[in-house]
Amino acid sequence: MRRFLAQLVERLPTDFRVLYRQFLLRVVDLEALSIHADVISYLGQFAGILFMISLLQAVGAFFSTLGPAPPPEALVPLAWNTEQSMISMMMLVVGLITVVSWDSTFPDRRDIMVLSPLPVRPSTILFAKVAASAAILGIAVIALNGASAFAWPLVLAGVPGILRFSPALWLTMFAASAFLYCAVLTVQGFTALLLPRRMFLRLSAILQLGAFGLFLAVYFLTPNLRTLADFDAPANQSLIAWCPSYWFFALFNQLNGSLPLKLEWLAVRAWIGLTVALCGASVSLLFCYTRTMKKTVEEPDLVPGTGGMHRTPRFGSALQTAIVLFSFRSLTRSRQHRVILAFFLSVVFAIALSLLRSELNSPARLPVNQDFIVPNFLMMTFAIIGLRSVFSLPISLTANWVLRTTQLCSSDKYVAATRRTLLVLCVLPVLVMTALLSLSFRPWTQVAGHLALLAIIGCIFTEISLIGFYKVPFTCSYLPGKSNIQYAFWGVLIILPVLAISFAPFEQQALNNPIRFAWLSALFAAADLGLWTFNGHQAKSAVLYFEELPPEIITTLGLISPRPSSSE
Repeated sequence: MRRFLAQLVERLPTDFRVLYRQFLLRVVDLEALSIHADVISYLGQFAGILFMISLLQAVGAFFSTLGPAPPPEALVPLAWNTEQSMISMMMLVVGLITVVSWDSTFPDRRDIMVLSPLPVRPSTILFAKVAASAAILGIAVIALNGASAFAWPLVLAGVPGILRFSPALWLTMFAASAFLYCAVLTVQGFTALLLPRRMFLRLSAILQLGAFGLFLAVYFLTPNLRTLADFDAPANQSLIAWCPSYWFFALFNQLNGSLPLKLEWLAVRAWIGLTVALCGASVSLLFCYTRTMKKTVEEPDLVPGTGGMHRTPRFGSALQTAIVLFSFRSLTRSRQHRVILAFFLSVVFAIALSLLRSELNSPARLPVNQDFIVPNFLMMTFAIIGLRSVFSLPISLTANWVLRTTQLCSSDKYVAATRRTLLVLCVLPVLVMTALLSLSFRPWTQVAGHLALLAIIGCIFTEISLIGFYKVPFTCSYLPGKSNIQYAFWGVLIILPVLAISFAPFEQQALNNPIRFAWLSALFAAADLGLWTFNGHQAKSAVLYFEELPPEIITTLGLISPRPSSSE
């Protein structure tokens, strides 16, 4: 089989194979993710994370068989809940991959400038990019369902039923992935065709972040319907009619031969949606490669607007305002920075949406308890760590040299401006989000106390993130491979929940005792003041640096033998 595939690949055109390898490296920006530009290593890490999730699901399926066998009337709700969970998770992963690989399927200026002088057809470029994206999606589908797609069929259908259950599940997963990916391509393609390029580039950033939030909201806020009565409920009709995860759940049961007649219309919607998405993506990509490639080269990228009012809000001194606005525009205009920040913000939005879901399901006012304190702590810390992680990546060499030649203030002024940036772009938005989520909690005094402590915690983590950071955000040149965001993310994902769970009981006790709350607030404020003083003192003698230089390594041949000791 392997030899047959190798021979089949060798029959492909040489230009297609070369472009496919190059585009596979660029589906996700490897330098932004800092994995030493090694595509094999990156794909291995990527597949390993997804396969670990699948393995945990398979272990859960195994443990579900250890207890007493459920009654026959409970098997259908269990099967429906499991099937909807697997399909929803698959669509979430594909949606996040689509957001991370935003614009990678469409032609960019570098492709056109490099490949247009060569005898390479636009169709070859298109097929190579589509094949690279399809390879990433295929790896995701196989890794995420590698273990669970065999374990759960054995539990739910047994050995005889697995012969139909497992193929139906795999076909559904690939169909759902293709639908979601092609739907996003359709929206991107027709937006690029209908709008001027500069307007499209501005709208593209909003669409990318909006798609990120939409996929997370649908995953965390969409309930699993376990019985036919739930599908027949009038309150759920609009939900199941417009939510694609229910369509492909019905499609799976149709392929498996277990779909009730009342849900046939949902399976029809899945087939129609898949067909429309495939046709829309094909047409939009075809027009983009035949009509907008010339426009991509001729029209400039994002430039400042020439009309309208240019008055900007102030965030302190002139230097602090400039750094805050520069950081904000770097995040909104740079796909590389948006992708990395969205990687961390996905955790923040997931926590917020899970908390919002518990509030929506509760008819009464909720007390300020540990279930409310822990998510808010995690939201604040993950947001600060995420923004701090992208500060080290430069937006462009132009920004590097401009800010280096215009360094008119002392280093502590720039550190203060960086602090103001973290407070404005991270701490303040999380506090506003927490305040909105707190509307259903009582009493108000405890809610206000929790918000005050959360603000101090945000300031403490801001000061911690500034220790040793003596550069302007987004201006220091970056050495690929120096930091590894994947390892940092997983390390933080383990440490921060432990801290949050350990701190929540102390805060809950302090909220119920005014004296203890005053002591806890004073302790946190003293810690923040100490860190602020330390950073200010260190910044006064620090020198801003703009170049990341590799360490000097002296390599020896080892030809000199050691001298014998005097005792010998």
